[in-house]
Amino acid sequence: MTTDTLPFLKMHGLGNDFVIVDLRDGVRAPSAALVRAVGDRRRGVGFDQFISIEDDPSAEITAYMGIWNPDGSRSGACGNATRCVASLLMEELEVDTVRLRTDGGLLTCWAAPGGMVRVDMGKPKLEWTDIPVAEASDTVRVDVKFGPIDNPVLWGPGAVNMGNPHAVFFVDDADSFPVDKIGPMVENHPMFPERTNVEFCTVLDSNRIRMRVWERGAGITDACGSGACAAVVAGVRQGKIDRKCVVMLDGGPLGIEWTDSGSVMMTGPVALSFSGELGPDILPQAAR
Repeated sequence: MTTDTLPFLKMHGLGNDFVIVDLRDGVRAPSAALVRAVGDRRRGVGFDQFISIEDDPSAEITAYMGIWNPDGSRSGACGNATRCVASLLMEELEVDTVRLRTDGGLLTCWAAPGGMVRVDMGKPKLEWTDIPVAEASDTVRVDVKFGPIDNPVLWGPGAVNMGNPHAVFFVDDADSFPVDKIGPMVENHPMFPERTNVEFCTVLDSNRIRMRVWERGAGITDACGSGACAAVVAGVRQGKIDRKCVVMLDGGPLGIEWTDSGSVMMTGPVALSFSGELGPDILPQAAR
């Protein structure tokens, strides 16, 4: 990066917040050091994920979307950020459908009523090698336990890859569950060699679940779109919920449907918080 400043937008989907930079003018991708500097909520801007919009070589793809966690690591998917980027591009191009490439796959997005955005998050990967988990496992309930061996307090998460890995636990009361203590233990469990996002869910009825999330590389966030998708897939596979479900997150509800064709559809809102510029106190870290 050779410019003195770099414009950015601060957006969120249900409180899951992002710094979004447009790099389609040829500015090179950010470094992990820059991402960490911008992600500092005291000295930088702060975000749950850092998002870049970049040119894609395919004429059939609207743009490439890069995703970083606050610790500088890359992520393959972010459902809430996908809606934000799709909304920006649809408004810019005056269209109601866009296609985005991410490291986790191709995503088609549509404008939906009420300012909502609908995203085809693709088909979940369910084989143990695709999550990935460290050993051959039935991913409906992976052999991960916490507490006494003969009477664990938490065990058997559903494992789903929605462009990134997820471990989904169903618990009696997600609101009182110690997500801040158990989340990092699961994220870094040896069963998940690439670490994992962790969802803690309570079934409210066959079409509604309450979910709290610990995101890999980010910690507790108000919402996680790919996590909501993974939670519905895991719940259906365990016979707990129907294929069309509202997921109640800390930031609000997301509509999720695991269609008969196999794709997972997500519908939810987007919001612009503010715009700004990354200045010379931060940008030099792009070269580190």
